[in-house]
Amino acid sequence: MHDFDVLIVGSGLAGLSAALHLAPTHRVAVLTKRALNDGSSAWAQGGIAAVLAAGDSFDAHVEDTLVAGAGLCDPEATRFVVEHAPETIGWLRELGVPFSEEGGGLHLTREGGHSQRRIVHVTDATGAAVQQTLIERVRRTPNITLFEHHTLVDLVTGTKLGLDDPACLGLYALDDETDEVLSFRAPHTILATGGAGKVYLYTTNPDTATGDGIAAAWRAGCRVSNMEFIQFHPTCLFHPHAKSFLISEAVRGEGGLLKLPDGTRFMPRHDERAELAPRDVVARAIDFEMKKHGLDCVYLDISHQSPAFLKEHFPNILARCAELGIDITREPIPVVPAAHYTCGGVLSDLAGRTDVPGLYAIGETACTGLHGANRLASNSLVECMVFARAAAGAIAAAAARERIELPAWDESRVTDADEAVVISHNWDELRRFMWDYVGIVRTNKRLERASHRIALLQAEIQEFYANFHVTRDLLELRNLVQVAELIVRSAQARHESRGLHFSRDYPSLAEPTAPTVLVPPAD
Repeated sequence: MHDFDVLIVGSGLAGLSAALHLAPTHRVAVLTKRALNDGSSAWAQGGIAAVLAAGDSFDAHVEDTLVAGAGLCDPEATRFVVEHAPETIGWLRELGVPFSEEGGGLHLTREGGHSQRRIVHVTDATGAAVQQTLIERVRRTPNITLFEHHTLVDLVTGTKLGLDDPACLGLYALDDETDEVLSFRAPHTILATGGAGKVYLYTTNPDTATGDGIAAAWRAGCRVSNMEFIQFHPTCLFHPHAKSFLISEAVRGEGGLLKLPDGTRFMPRHDERAELAPRDVVARAIDFEMKKHGLDCVYLDISHQSPAFLKEHFPNILARCAELGIDITREPIPVVPAAHYTCGGVLSDLAGRTDVPGLYAIGETACTGLHGANRLASNSLVECMVFARAAAGAIAAAAARERIELPAWDESRVTDADEAVVISHNWDELRRFMWDYVGIVRTNKRLERASHRIALLQAEIQEFYANFHVTRDLLELRNLVQVAELIVRSAQARHESRGLHFSRDYPSLAEPTAPTVLVPPAD
């Protein structure tokens, strides 16, 4: 059994930030199911929102967030993140993140939904630059032990062990290299496993985004909130050889125009803010135009900007498109919406604490109340860092707890699976019907169909889980199906259209409104 002061599951910006804050005083283990750089953080192109410019204000950033969140943002959480954002940028600069500069200062770009230029970035590869800087620092930091290729199986709570104490005592994780399930013990566990974009057929997320932390926290007794609000990024590159390649929000922020195949702009017909409208508005507009005209995609045109401008601001997008035969300096980029960000998650407070003592959730895994019904562009990376610091502070101030011996993982009654095709088939079926029935536009009938299919899959997967040796594919599928159920249940509970949740059966806003909160069944 591995013994630490803090267990962190996930190696994105949230998890690594928390590890660095805790390392001076705690023995920290960072578990990640693949390599350190394989999560969503490294894929983030746009940037990090923070009030740094003259003429901008915390109040303006808060207001932009509340407007984008369509009446469901938590005001306290929103102001907490906004007011702590500048210091997180300072921390990253101290670590050596090479942010883009202009005129001797940080270059600030603007994205949809923001009233000011406040997006700090590293050209069009902010996440990759920040992530690489943190990885290099983490690898050099004493007190941090890295466990790559270790997949979370389940959390261990006192309740599950038959104790009166419901606290999280540690976890079980599958070591991919040895194919063994190992025990990890600690008085504090942080879930920073990212979102659940892979529950959908088309997504901008990497393969690791399978909702592991959300599902594990639910099974451990945590409430989840606002799972119906899945953000579909309006502009994912449409190309048969481009897997999940995102065309940054900043392309529209720097003047990119959305057009039909004949060159006609359509966003002004949908919203007065046109291309700078919030993501949910733009995604629905594209979905509407594609269905109306029978299109496979629409086009994002930035070719009116100079080649030098595009090379300076969007070098990675320029290069990737060129590899696929698309010259963005001369022609528009084919784009489609794709599942991008999980706005809901494990219900947590301003220190990242969940309903289970000793268990914290930060980053995309958590529902802090910041995003409400729709995430404002570039608020997610700063949320990761603000709550990583807050959770580290709460852990440092927490009273000591008794460490309980964890039982070894019991595999005495399982065998190796004889037909792994069951897993791949169920995975494909789940992602396809979630796309068709629980996508950008929803109906009661579609949600009922999805719910019925999820119940059938859950029974099949649970039988598989109970009788066969666990694998990473099985664990991810189990978590995805659980997250799919939470998304559908949350969508069925919301009898209105708000933010990212649009229902043909309930097209209007309902007042008063409130977050959707699901409570796990008692054991």
